[in-house]
Amino acid sequence: MSEPSPGLVAVVDDDQSILRSLEYLLESADYPVRLFTRGAALLESGCLSEIACLISDVDMPGMDGFELLRLVYEARPGLPTIVVTAYPETVKRLPLLGGSNPRVFTKPFAGQDLLSAVSEALRCGRE
Repeated sequence: MSEPSPGLVAVVDDDQSILRSLEYLLESADYPVRLFTRGAALLESGCLSEIACLISDVDMPGMDGFELLRLVYEARPGLPTIVVTAYPETVKRLPLLGGSNPRVFTKPFAGQDLLSAVSEALRCGRE
């Protein structure tokens, strides 16, 4: 029996250098990746149903990561999510999301730790 293919990972961050770094990191682990510079772009893309894991920055202009998570959880309850932030104190504002709690990473973080979190999220999402 063949190994299931990894699920699509969406990354939302307004910082192009972070987006590219995460793209390279995730692709190096054979994850298919879609990048978005705004939360609204993800929601408007029509690909939300294809995403197996979402990685989002918190502090973004316009729709912040918390609002994005709230809207994503309305459409896809239980979607595995990972939040990244340079300001850990902002995590206190993380909304209640129907019992689902995203994994939180503070920038800078170790790439291998993020890959482990994505792997775990995808594994749990298949169960």
